[in-house]
Amino acid sequence: MTMQFMLLFSRQGKLRLQKWYVPLSDKEKKKITRELVQTVLARKPKMCSFLEWRDLKIVYKRYASLYFCCAIEDQDNELITLEIIHRYVELLDKYFGSVCELDIIFNFEKAYFILDEFLLGGEAQETSKKNVLKAIEQADLLQEEAETPRSVLEEIGLT
Repeated sequence: MTMQFMLLFSRQGKLRLQKWYVPLSDKEKKKITRELVQTVLARKPKMCSFLEWRDLKIVYKRYASLYFCCAIEDQDNELITLEIIHRYVELLDKYFGSVCELDIIFNFEKAYFILDEFLLGGEAQETSKKNVLKAIEQADLLQEEAETPRSVLEEIGLT
C-alpha cells in the first residue's frame, strides 16, 4: 500500500502539515489541497470517511479540531489507511501528552520527524509504537547533547 500524500488541516481549513510522497508541482499541490479541504469540510459528520476522488481514494478522520487526510491508490485498503492515521495520532499523543492543534503548529518539525520515523515513502516503515518512540527519544537526546554548551577543553578532548 502506497500513500500519495497526507494532509492535516483544521476545521477552519488551515493547513497544518503536509507530506507528499509523489512528485507534483507546487501549483498542483495547492490546487489539490484547496479542493480536498473544501470537499472534506463540506461532508457531514455521520458520512463515511472514505471518498473516491479523481483516480484515488481519500481516507480521512477527524480528531478534535484536526482532520487527518490521506490519498491512496484505488486498489489499496481504506481500513489499513485509517489504522495508519490512528497510529500516527497515537504516536503524537504519546510524544506530546494529549496532542492538540497548537502542538502541531509550534512543534511542526517534531510532527514531521515522527511521521518520517513512522512512514517512509508513503509506506509504514515501523509498526511498533515503542520502537518509533524510542527512535524519537534517541534523536531528542542527540539534539540536547549538541545544544549543551561545552568548554574549549572538552571540545578538544582534554577533560
